[in-house]
Amino acid sequence: MLTASDLEINVLEFRQRSFQFERLADLEGTDYAVFSRTETESESQFRPKLVHLKLVVPQAWIVYDEPNDLLALSKDGRTVPPRLAEPVIEVRAERSEFREQGIDWKRADGPGGALVYVPVDHAGPVLTDAGFAALGIA
Repeated sequence: MLTASDLEINVLEFRQRSFQFERLADLEGTDYAVFSRTETESESQFRPKLVHLKLVVPQAWIVYDEPNDLLALSKDGRTVPPRLAEPVIEVRAERSEFREQGIDWKRADGPGGALVYVPVDHAGPVLTDAGFAALGIA
């Protein structure tokens, strides 16, 4: 399993975007890593808003993709998934539930207008006020 120092010096690729590591946190006995990204809502708007994206994933699922020098996600914590070359879609245009890197995901509104990505089978404890507080998502 990768340590916090491993996570700090690498970016995680998710949905064709790069996410920076924020912190590790324990929630109901599972160690989670929280990653973040800030981007503009839409460049085509007159005054685009900033969108804060949070990615919450069990720490054990993070793997280092050495040839590409980035982090990836794998349920078994060992197998580096194949990289996909898909077009990037504006966040609000994405479906709220989707499959990425062999994992079913859910995107939900979080505190402060953040959009939170979490594996579907971990959404219950994460997508609550107590879960957001334990993970430092405010």
